[in-house]
Amino acid sequence: MDTSWMERTTLLVGEKGIEKLVNAHVLIVGLGGVGSYAAEAIGRSGVGKLTIIDGDTVDPTNRNRQLQALSSTHGQNKAHLMAERLKLINPEVQLEVVDKFKNPDDMKEFMKQKFSYVIDAIDSISPKLYLLQTAYYNNQRIISSMGAGGKMDPTKIEVVDISQTHTCPMAQYVRKRLRYMNIYKGIKSVYSTEIPAKFSIMKTDGNNYKKSAYGTISYLPAAFGLTCASVVIRDLVGWKEVKTGKKKE
Repeated sequence: MDTSWMERTTLLVGEKGIEKLVNAHVLIVGLGGVGSYAAEAIGRSGVGKLTIIDGDTVDPTNRNRQLQALSSTHGQNKAHLMAERLKLINPEVQLEVVDKFKNPDDMKEFMKQKFSYVIDAIDSISPKLYLLQTAYYNNQRIISSMGAGGKMDPTKIEVVDISQTHTCPMAQYVRKRLRYMNIYKGIKSVYSTEIPAKFSIMKTDGNNYKKSAYGTISYLPAAFGLTCASVVIRDLVGWKEVKTGKKKE
């Protein structure tokens, strides 16, 4: 396997870190503004196998925040577009592409296989809860993105256990619903302490379990996705914060 393109990554995480990334299998569910950037960062880190799931197609309104969304890709499936991009980054990556939304029964069966890490980048509540529940009870390591809409300040993003989230309406609702499933903690979450701009919300047609949506800006969902990817990569390589800036002997 050619790992020469990962030279700069190797300088940071070492040969053992690269080996862990190459041998990892990461599942990314949802390839919108958050998930597309998470997938790209995971792909560029050298993770050897990715499973990506999204049944949606590119809409013109996606172009302000989603990597696959171009004036030339309207109507095309997001998962296949992301797969093409990932293959251009790393031709040797193993890809499983799921181009449809999975119902609860499908997800339960699907999650019986063991992943090195799961990224939840779903922005619809019911499918999100199905994924979190099945991942939790199958002892899968998971990082879940909360609401990125209606916000402008990326410096307010934090990584905490779901039980420690606050301010974010999505996180509040997810916590409430998880309690009905006897899940109170144990799910890492990326969320923002910024109060969402309520004036930016709109009603939707209800497709794909989504009844409303906040306005978004180009960089905020990307920042959420990159933060999710950073948690996965740091955990996979066992990264410890360097206090002195000097390389360990």
